[in-house]
Amino acid sequence: MYLIGIDLGTSGTKTVLFDTEGNVVNTATCEYPMQQPQNGWAEQDPADWYHAAVQTLRTVTDGIDKSQIAGIGIAGQMHGLVMLDADNEVIRPAILWCDNRTAAECEEITRLVGKDDLMRITASPAVASFTAAKILWVKKHEPENFAKCRHILLPKDYVRFMLTGVYATDVSDASGMQLMDIQNRCWSDLVLQRLGIERELLPDLYESPDVTGYITQEAAALTGIPERVPVVAGAGDNAAAAVGTGVVCDGKAFATIGTSGVVYAHTDRMTVDEAGRVHTFCCAVPGAWHVMGVTQAAGLSLRWFRDQFCQIESACADTMQTDAYVLMDQEAEQSPAGCNHLVFLPYLMAERTPHLDPDCRGVFFGLSAMHTKADLIRAVMEGVIYSLRDCCEVLKELGVLPDDMAACGGGAVSQLWRTMMADIFQMPVKTLCSKEGPALGAAILAGVGVGIYQNVQDGCDRTIHTKAVILPHTDDQQAYDAAYQVYRALYPSLKDVYKMAAASMP
Repeated sequence: MYLIGIDLGTSGTKTVLFDTEGNVVNTATCEYPMQQPQNGWAEQDPADWYHAAVQTLRTVTDGIDKSQIAGIGIAGQMHGLVMLDADNEVIRPAILWCDNRTAAECEEITRLVGKDDLMRITASPAVASFTAAKILWVKKHEPENFAKCRHILLPKDYVRFMLTGVYATDVSDASGMQLMDIQNRCWSDLVLQRLGIERELLPDLYESPDVTGYITQEAAALTGIPERVPVVAGAGDNAAAAVGTGVVCDGKAFATIGTSGVVYAHTDRMTVDEAGRVHTFCCAVPGAWHVMGVTQAAGLSLRWFRDQFCQIESACADTMQTDAYVLMDQEAEQSPAGCNHLVFLPYLMAERTPHLDPDCRGVFFGLSAMHTKADLIRAVMEGVIYSLRDCCEVLKELGVLPDDMAACGGGAVSQLWRTMMADIFQMPVKTLCSKEGPALGAAILAGVGVGIYQNVQDGCDRTIHTKAVILPHTDDQQAYDAAYQVYRALYPSLKDVYKMAAASMP
C-alpha cells in the first residue's frame, strides 16, 4: 500500500509517495513564482499550486500500481487568503502569509474584537500575516472583489477543493486565520460577528486525520490518481512537519528552516503567551496544541542573498553538478563565528517573533571594508539562527522548550546551519532518516485517516527514526553569545526608525 503527502510551499509544491513504513518510493517538485507588486506585499496565483499538484502527482505515481494508493494528505503554507466567486473561480491573486500590507487592519481587529477577547479566543494579538486581517483589507480596499466572494479558503484547501470538490480545512491551519476559538477548536461566532465576516464563507472544520473527501472523476483524469481515493484534512505546514518529525507528545520540539523559520513545541495543555510573542494553535494531533515562534524570512534570506549576490556560485554549481548552497556553505566556513563582528537582521519580510512588527526590515550591522562575501554569507546564516534563538527564549519562559531539538526543512540539509543551531541554542540538534518533514507528516495523517495506523503516535513510531545528533561545542559559544547580544539590542534601537521609514513610503 502507498500513502501520498503533498507539501504546498511558498516556492514550490513537493509531492512524495511513501510506503506504509515511511520509506520514500518517489518524489517530485514543481516550483512557481511569488509576486511582490508593492513593498511588503506577497501574492501567488492559486492555479499555480493546483497545476504543481497535478504535475507532481502524475510524476510520483508513474509506473506504480495505482490501486494500491490508500490515501492522500496535504500540508500547506499557512495564513494565505484564497477567495472564490459563485462559480468557484479565483477572484484575485492569493495574499500570502509573508504579506504585510495589513497594519491598519490589525488595529481595526483589535478595536472591533477587543484586545482581551482576541487573546482569550484566538490566543494571539492581531497579526498582519494572519488571514483575518487580509479579509478586512480586501473588504476595505477592493469592495467589488469582496462582494463577489462566496468561499474563503487557505492555500492547501484550494488544492483540496480542486481535487475533491469539498470546502474543508483542518484545525491546525485554520488556527492561523485568527477566526477560531482555539480552546474549543471551532469557528468563533463572536469574532466573526464583530469583524462582519459571514460564517457561510468559511469551510467546514476537521481534525487533521479526518477524511474530508475523495478524488473526483475530473481530478482523476488530470492526476492519474484513481477516483474515490480518500483525502484527509491534513495540516498547516508546521503542524505537518511536527508529525513528520515525531513531535506529537509533550517534551518534543523541532526547528525548521524553510522559507520562514519556526521553533515548535507540542503541548497537551493549552499554553498562551499573554505578550503575544509566540502563537498557540491547535496541532495535528486531535485534542492537543502547539506553541510556535516564527521568523518570517529564514531560508528566504539566504535565497535572497544567493539570487542577488552569488551568481558566480550558482554558475559554478551548475558546472560542478552541485547546489549553489553547498558552495556558499564552504565560503561561510572561511569566516569565524561572529563573522568578524558583522550582524544580520533577517527582517526582509518584517517579523513575527518576538517583535510582531510589520515595519521592520533587514539590516547588515557593523559592515566595514574588511568584510568579505564569506562574512556576509555567514552573517545571514547566523542571523537566521539568532532569530530562532529568540523563539527558543520565549518558549523557555513558557516552560515548553525541551532539552533537545529536531532540525527539519530545507536549511537542515546544511551541516553548517545545523552546527550553528546546536552551538547557538546550546542544545543537541538531531536529524532524522527522512528529510520529508511536512510531506511525511501529511502522509502519516492520511494513514491514520484510512486505518493503516491506529493514531498519529503509532504512525510516527512506525515511520520516523533518528539519523544523527550534533552536540553543542564550547569553542565558539563566547563569540556567538556576544554577537547575539548585539543582535538583540539592534531592534529596540531601530524600532522608531523603522516606523519613520514606513511612514515616509508612498
